[in-house]
Amino acid sequence: MKGLNPTVTIVSKLLLFIFIAFCIFKEKQAGEYFQLISNTLLQNAKWYLLLLATSLLVFLLYLCMSRFGQIKLGKDNEKPEYSNLAWICMLFSCGMGIGLMFWSVAEPISHYASNPFTQGLSDESARMAMQLTFFHWGLHPWGLFCLVAVALGYFAYRKDLPFAMRSVLYPLIGKKIYGPIGDIVDTLTIVITAFGISQSLSMGILELNTGLNHTFGISMDVKIQLILVLVLCALATLSLLSAISKGFKIIAEGNMVLSYVLVFAIIFIGSSSYILNTFFEGIGDYLQNIIGMSLWSDAQKDSGWQNLWTAYYWPWWMTWAPFVGLFIARISKGRTIRQVILGSLAAPTLLTFLWIAAFGGAALKIEKTSHQQTSSTIVTNIPSSTSVDKVPTHELTITEATQQDPARAVFVFFDHLTPNSDTKIILSALLCLLLAIHVITLVNSGILVLCFLDSSGATDPSIGIRLIWSAIIPLIGGGL
Repeated sequence: MKGLNPTVTIVSKLLLFIFIAFCIFKEKQAGEYFQLISNTLLQNAKWYLLLLATSLLVFLLYLCMSRFGQIKLGKDNEKPEYSNLAWICMLFSCGMGIGLMFWSVAEPISHYASNPFTQGLSDESARMAMQLTFFHWGLHPWGLFCLVAVALGYFAYRKDLPFAMRSVLYPLIGKKIYGPIGDIVDTLTIVITAFGISQSLSMGILELNTGLNHTFGISMDVKIQLILVLVLCALATLSLLSAISKGFKIIAEGNMVLSYVLVFAIIFIGSSSYILNTFFEGIGDYLQNIIGMSLWSDAQKDSGWQNLWTAYYWPWWMTWAPFVGLFIARISKGRTIRQVILGSLAAPTLLTFLWIAAFGGAALKIEKTSHQQTSSTIVTNIPSSTSVDKVPTHELTITEATQQDPARAVFVFFDHLTPNSDTKIILSALLCLLLAIHVITLVNSGILVLCFLDSSGATDPSIGIRLIWSAIIPLIGGGL
């Protein structure tokens, strides 16, 4: 097919299908093998992961403040393709949407119940919960994404090299990027990106199915989830077949509007004063403690908490960096390095913090009030093996729902937020709609990035290449 890199195309898809087959036919062995790799990495390289993520953020800030910040990603006379508002909408939509909806209630509540720094279920633990959640979803991940975007945008738009990860190696190996080394880099990037997209697709579908089950009684069923995968991926494909800029721009702007209609509804219905105080206090605590949190490895106690959270998040964000970074570079042509860095770090981070403060802050207020009224722990003796479906949802606290099934936490939060049943249904339905849009956005932008890599860096890949990846991603997502 015209535009395809035969080596990258064949090898990447072969590796993907081998991996899928291994996971399907050797499910138990695959799980044990990947768990062993994860444990080994976290036990022996935790310090390196923490140092790497922080060092890259510091380097990015240096680029922003130095004379290099004035360099434009493109020719000197080029103008940005998108307005600032549309650009910010696309940044937010491609970055963290699904994970943010999944964890915006569950993570703060988890840290409120237990963290290494404060006594659980206290005012101090509530404050620490927001600080830790802001840290995991703040500057560090966006720094990783932005660094890839700046590097790729510079070499692709300024030096006229292919719009592919191989181009970042040009200062080191020169024209050898067009040979086997470049093919290996792009192949590995495709594999990592495909599975990163598919994992988030699976998370989004699980959360959507959970919301439909909790709100409308639709069964939690693999068949339902496969139908959701196929329908949403088909809608994403329709967007891909339109003009790239027009299709994604419309989805991203709609996504942003709906997201913050929901956020401001939560602020209005919930304790608005507490939420806004939590937002500003959380930002202050985060900025005041960012250096210590960035390098804290729990070396003395090694309680295991760090491996479950920070040291787990950083590799996850690193696997997302090629995907999100390439997409940011694609929509940032005509902007200076300083504009891209400041925009990518400031705008999405603040929007993310506002979302977390609204959902997580309101949930914390509910749980704190419940704990103070009962003067006892809000964590009941429901065994961890008990299915949430067997416990009436109106009897679950948000903490119990988080412990039992993090995907259900946000919908149980809606149950406690307002006594009005119609309002609960509207909020849950809006979140389900937003999840569906985020899945479409994820698949849309993810397939676009995979097409760039698969077609030797072409920034407007052929319809045939788009259709190939539109078929592969649902297969991987459905399998996971």
